[in-house]
Amino acid sequence: MTDPSASTTAAAQLPGRMLAGVADHHGDRFDMREIPVTPPGVGQALVKVVTSGVCHTDVHAVDGDWPAPTKLPLVPGHEGAGVVVAVGPGVSSTVVSLGDRVGIPWLHSSCGSCEFCLSGRENLCPLQDNTGYSVDGCFAQYVLAPAAHLAKIPDEVSFEQAAPILCAGVTTYSAIKATEARPGQFLTVIGAAGGLGHLAVQFGVALGLRVMALDRGADKLKFCTDTLGAEAAFEAMDPGVVDQVIATTKGGSHGVLCLAPSIGAFKSAVSLCRRGGTIVMVGLPKGDLPLNIFDIVIRGITVRGSIVGTRKDLDEALDFAARGKVKCHTEMHGFGELNQVFDQLRSGKVMGRLVLSVDGM
Repeated sequence: MTDPSASTTAAAQLPGRMLAGVADHHGDRFDMREIPVTPPGVGQALVKVVTSGVCHTDVHAVDGDWPAPTKLPLVPGHEGAGVVVAVGPGVSSTVVSLGDRVGIPWLHSSCGSCEFCLSGRENLCPLQDNTGYSVDGCFAQYVLAPAAHLAKIPDEVSFEQAAPILCAGVTTYSAIKATEARPGQFLTVIGAAGGLGHLAVQFGVALGLRVMALDRGADKLKFCTDTLGAEAAFEAMDPGVVDQVIATTKGGSHGVLCLAPSIGAFKSAVSLCRRGGTIVMVGLPKGDLPLNIFDIVIRGITVRGSIVGTRKDLDEALDFAARGKVKCHTEMHGFGELNQVFDQLRSGKVMGRLVLSVDGM
């Protein structure tokens, strides 16, 4: 859990400034510039970032096209993995210590006293702050965070592998649990080859589910079956895809994950779902979703949303990675390539997850 090379680092040795990717206004390209390093206060830890995953949520944060407002100027990024280099007053060594390998996830903080926090559902806290959205995030050399909301990274998981688990991994793992599908039952993943989807397929397989993968393009379908372990893969744009899945699953999937940010994908989920099954919505396309209420009621289908996951979910997801049950398929880039990485993400042609080497620059 601890990096010995960092064990003697103290706040007095911290640099005064750091390099960060800053969006000054919505729609801006990143300005790579130096900003101050803030020492940790009460209950906080300062993390030196080694790697940072890049998520579509970061694109929305920069574009400002979601209903929830972001801070500006903004340093995005919520999949940061690194080493604790300073802790503030009141941080117990049982929480984090100097040199600990930790992850900085989407959930920056929660109130700790609402009904959701008290019942272990802090991801629903109405007073939460979010890393790289309402507070500055991980596209920086150092990140300040509440120590209690950092995730311990197992020694068996590299920083490159850990970064995507901190959002894409925990999000899909939690969503699969929300389907309540049991081992041997069918799980359909819509958007199966992307940053979230490629982990959803692996978590599903690791949990004993029979995974049906939907995506666009022969290369992505081959990736889903040959590399990720999906039992079958289907071209999402094929007009007959619903009939194909229904035939393969003999009646539809017990759980359906909607990861693709497409209204069409969400609408097809009802047809892909088995009687008594559960649809879990994760992707966030624009617009409203018209659903056939009669069909949902008569077939006893449950439709629910799932937002990232709890700290417990994240610990469990990292444990799957530590045991070799899931592998993040990453494409590494230098920190200075941040703008080009965003261009690549916007193109929609990414398989797996894009990760920045922040420490290596």
